[in-house]
Amino acid sequence: MPHVEIKCFTGRTNEQKKNCAEKIAEVISETLGCKISSVSVVIKDVDEENWKTEVWNKSIITDKEFLFKEPGYSCDENE
Repeated sequence: MPHVEIKCFTGRTNEQKKNCAEKIAEVISETLGCKISSVSVVIKDVDEENWKTEVWNKSIITDKEFLFKEPGYSCDENE
């Protein structure tokens, strides 16, 4: 029962989000060997000015040990 949560900047249409979710569900089903009906995908909009506090600090930094694909950017003021 894979569940995926995507957070992205605001501005995508519901159609774009639905297409993205369906493609991700297909890839997960094929890659992890589960039924596509077992996959759920949530897409949440985050305002750009809230990205560091809402996503970087709460999800990327705290879950770093679980990241299989790290971002190619940093929100660290020291870098």
